[in-house]
Amino acid sequence: MSQQQLNEKEILLPITNPNHKMIPRETRIIGFTRKQLSLIILVIQNSTLVLMMRYSRIRQKPGENMYMASTAVYLAEVVKIIACLGVLLYQKKSFGRFCYVIQKEIIGQPHETLKMFIPSALYALQNNLLYVALSNLEAATFQVTYQMKILSTAVFSVVLLERKLTHFKWFALVLLMIGVTLVQLQTVSPVKPSTKVLNNDNFEKESTVTATVAAQLLLAQNPIIGLFAVITSCVSSGFAGCYFEKILKKTDTSMWIRNIQLGITGALFSLIGMIFYDSYAILNGGFLQGYDSLTYAVIANQALGGLLVAIVVKYADSILKGFATSLSIIISGIISFYWFDFHPTIQFILGAIIVIISTYLYGRPDKTPKTLSKVSEN
Repeated sequence: MSQQQLNEKEILLPITNPNHKMIPRETRIIGFTRKQLSLIILVIQNSTLVLMMRYSRIRQKPGENMYMASTAVYLAEVVKIIACLGVLLYQKKSFGRFCYVIQKEIIGQPHETLKMFIPSALYALQNNLLYVALSNLEAATFQVTYQMKILSTAVFSVVLLERKLTHFKWFALVLLMIGVTLVQLQTVSPVKPSTKVLNNDNFEKESTVTATVAAQLLLAQNPIIGLFAVITSCVSSGFAGCYFEKILKKTDTSMWIRNIQLGITGALFSLIGMIFYDSYAILNGGFLQGYDSLTYAVIANQALGGLLVAIVVKYADSILKGFATSLSIIISGIISFYWFDFHPTIQFILGAIIVIISTYLYGRPDKTPKTLSKVSEN
C-alpha cells in the first residue's frame, strides 16, 4: 500500500482517545466546525445590526426624510413571520401537512397565541427603543451599554425561573455595572465644523458640510434619551426573554410555531404603535418614505438575524457567546472610530474592557459538585 493510500485511510479513520473510545470526526461546513461557524455568525450579526442601524439613522442630508422606525419594526415582524412559515413548510415537506399544523397549532389554539401577548408587546417596545437609542448614541457606546441586558435577564431569571446565582456571577454583574457606568462618562467629542475635499485641480475648498449643519446634527442627538432608551430596552428584553423561556418549558410546541405566534402578536402591537405615533406622517409622506437599500438591509438583519442566531446558538456554549459579544464590542469600536469619527476616552476604553471581562466571567459555567470533589481529591 502506497504512502498516499495510507494517508487517505488515516484521514477516514475516527479519532481515538486515551481510553480507546471511538470519537467521530466533527462535521465541517465550508471548512469550519459548527462552533467556529456559530462564532462567526454571532459576531457578524451582533456587529452589523448595530452599525447598520446607527448609520441609517445619522446619514440623512438636510431636507431629506428619515425613515420611520415604527414602520421598520412592523416590516421586520412581517418578514419574521414569512421566514418562519417558510421553514415550517420546508420541515413538513408537503403543503397539506403544513396547513394541518397551522390549523391545529395556531388557528385551532388561539389561547396559545394569547400567551405571547406579554413578551411580544415587550419585544415590540424593545425594537422601537433600539432605533431611538442608536439615533442618540454612538454604536460603540450602545454596544457596551446594551450588555446591561445580562443584568436584567439574571434578575428576572431569579424572580421568574427561580434560578440561583452563585456569588461569582453576582460579582460579574457588579463589574458589569461598573463598566457600563464608566462608558457613560464618555465625553461628547466636538464635531468638526467643516471638512475639506480636493477638486480636480488639486485646490482645497470647503465642502458643503457646514458648521451649522454639523451643530444641528450634534444637537439632534441626546445621550440622556439614548441611555434611557437602552436601559428600558434591556429591562424589557430581560423580562420578555425569561417569560418566553418559562412558556417554552411548559409545552412541547416547536420553536418555529412559537416564533410565528410571537410574530403575529408582535406585528399587531407594532401596527398599533405605528398608527398611534406615525399615522399623520404616513398619510402625508407614505409608508415607505425615506426607505432605501440600507433600510431594507437593516430590516432583514433585524428579522432574519435573530432567527439565524436562534438556530446556531445551540452549537455555541455560554463561553463562546460571551467571546462573540466581546469581539462585537471591539469591532464596533474600531469601525466607529474610523467611519463615524468616534473618539473614545480613557473612561470608555477602561469601561469597555471591564464589560468584556464581566461578560466572560458571567458566561463561565459553574463548577459542579463532581468537579469540586475532583479538585479536593487532588
